[in-house]
Amino acid sequence: MADPSSYRPKPGEIPDSPGVYRFRDEHRRVIYVGKAKSLRQRLANYFQGLTNLHPRTRTMVTTAASVEWTVVSTEVEALQLEYTWIKEFDPRFNVKYRDDKSYPYLAVTMNEEFPRVQVMRGQKRKGVRYFGPYGHAWAIRDTVDLLLRVFPVRTCSAGVFKNAERTGRPCLLGYIGKCSAPCVGRIAPEDHRELAEEFCDFMAGRTGTYLRRLEKQMLEAADEMEYERAGRLRDDIDALKKAMEKNAVVLTDATDADLMAVAEDELEAAVQIFHVRGGRVRGQRGWVTDKVEDVTTGALVEHALQQLYGEETGDSVPKEVLVPALPEPIEPVQDWLTGRRGSAVSLRIPQRGDKKALMETVQRNALQALALHKTKRASDLTTRSRALEEIAAALDLDSAPLRIECYDISHLQGEDVVASMVVFEDGLQRKSEYRRFQIKGFEGQDDVRSMHEVITRRFKRYVAEKEKTGEWADGELLTEDDGRPKRFAYPPQLVVVDGGQPQVAAARRALEELGIDDIAVCGLAKRLEEVWVPDEDDPVVLPRSSEGLYLLQRVRDEAHRFAITYQRSKRTKRLRTSPLDEVPGLGESRKQALIKHFGSVKRLRSATIDQIQEVPGIGRKTAETIAVALAQAAPAAPAVNTATGEIMEEEEPETTAGSPGEPVSAGPPDERRGQET
Repeated sequence: MADPSSYRPKPGEIPDSPGVYRFRDEHRRVIYVGKAKSLRQRLANYFQGLTNLHPRTRTMVTTAASVEWTVVSTEVEALQLEYTWIKEFDPRFNVKYRDDKSYPYLAVTMNEEFPRVQVMRGQKRKGVRYFGPYGHAWAIRDTVDLLLRVFPVRTCSAGVFKNAERTGRPCLLGYIGKCSAPCVGRIAPEDHRELAEEFCDFMAGRTGTYLRRLEKQMLEAADEMEYERAGRLRDDIDALKKAMEKNAVVLTDATDADLMAVAEDELEAAVQIFHVRGGRVRGQRGWVTDKVEDVTTGALVEHALQQLYGEETGDSVPKEVLVPALPEPIEPVQDWLTGRRGSAVSLRIPQRGDKKALMETVQRNALQALALHKTKRASDLTTRSRALEEIAAALDLDSAPLRIECYDISHLQGEDVVASMVVFEDGLQRKSEYRRFQIKGFEGQDDVRSMHEVITRRFKRYVAEKEKTGEWADGELLTEDDGRPKRFAYPPQLVVVDGGQPQVAAARRALEELGIDDIAVCGLAKRLEEVWVPDEDDPVVLPRSSEGLYLLQRVRDEAHRFAITYQRSKRTKRLRTSPLDEVPGLGESRKQALIKHFGSVKRLRSATIDQIQEVPGIGRKTAETIAVALAQAAPAAPAVNTATGEIMEEEEPETTAGSPGEPVSAGPPDERRGQET
């Protein structure tokens, strides 16, 4: 625990101007980001007597080891920079709202030649129009099914679309009139795009135009005694009205607004947002957060606005945002929202009428969401804390291991030997910190030696960075040039290995060779789920009902899953290699061209240099290189009919050079998750 006075800036060092500040811990990890109208006044509040601070603020300043700041011109710039740094550094003491679920959106891919209507989740993409979010995906599909009668926009995947193009036959929706079938040329690209624009206009709330137009066409068809066409138009009108009825009118003045409500207690807060477009509720979403800092309702609203609109521009930011409490001061937040939208945005508290009544409904939803969240999470929070305490007691640790790293070795009969590293912080997975390794020091099967190599490689980076300035002295030690955290930057309190006494001893020996003596090590053996510690002949046996044992099992199983997934991917990639992969300078396009020209690697092997040169893009020198490489490579073993023992003289399949889209060569080695090492 650090003394805030040990890193308190000297009087006069802090400027009296707007800016953003960062608190870092002893490992230079950012633990809190804040903004201030006056940096001098705000930071002075953190360095008063500890007894005068809120308990959470006191924990933050005693965890921190340094503070730094950046001066900006205006409070709006400070707001934007604060949001950017919170997203980048993910500080543990900041309020971070997290969706209680991944909400689905109705999306229209206007960035494609033939826009597609579909359900989308996750991060928004450029060039895609979004409507929602909705509470359930089935609600989107019901709405789309009704609207396709009037706006028969494409809904099929790229694979189905290309197959229909190839065969000249549309899918079922094309036959029953719920798709205009652009795949077979029934509608021109520009007409289909116009149809998608009309679909978007209707979903955006501009419904009256289309209803009046259809009603007029229906009456004209009836006057001309085209009763069948008039009947279809009548059914289209009914479908549109049913789709509109799914979103009840809540504001009669066709308002576009977002309504936000906050329910909170001393420890947690829940935010609910209703998205109202054209006077109708078009979407709803909710967030929940742990209040790790002492904040007012206005500050919670400000953080929620940053989360909600930080990546949005244009019409995605409504003209009006109704909130339960105003941020203090309001002007920078309102100016920031105006800048995101490109026109004036009103941020206010509803006082009377329909908007106040709807706000009460949103508030009730927030209260229910908080109650439900506490019911689900209370036992979970308690269980995680108890599990960490049990592990600390069983392993005789000074404190609970807030960061646990687990390592596992995976191979198939000594081939494709790989290792995984998974990270749990506060008892929860931190997948962005996962890493995977290829064993490089030797060939063959030796789990103990492999474990020693992996632990050495992981902590050698940590020690190298630590030695540069000595115990994390000054400077941006744990960040790359772009400001992002360096790989393997933060040490764990506990290293867990998948295995028994030999693996534990190897891990401990690797740490000792690097001069590391402040990281605990243990192993979890699968057979009896025994916990092994270094220099002990007998394992530590935790009760089967122990939450600590259950957490260690989860960590071990996750490391095993991550390792075996990587090992399988490497094996699959190896089995798909071909002799052409060994030809230097031969890329995927030219490999595919060679296979397409000759039909197989077998025919290519028997071709002359002049014949190879006939392939577009292959010169004399490249052809000679290919011929030499194929001559040196051993031909594939002949296929055998297992029923008769007869050798089959079949040609090699075209896929031996790598299927289209499959990587045939590894990129630069890296030890980050998702890349080979």
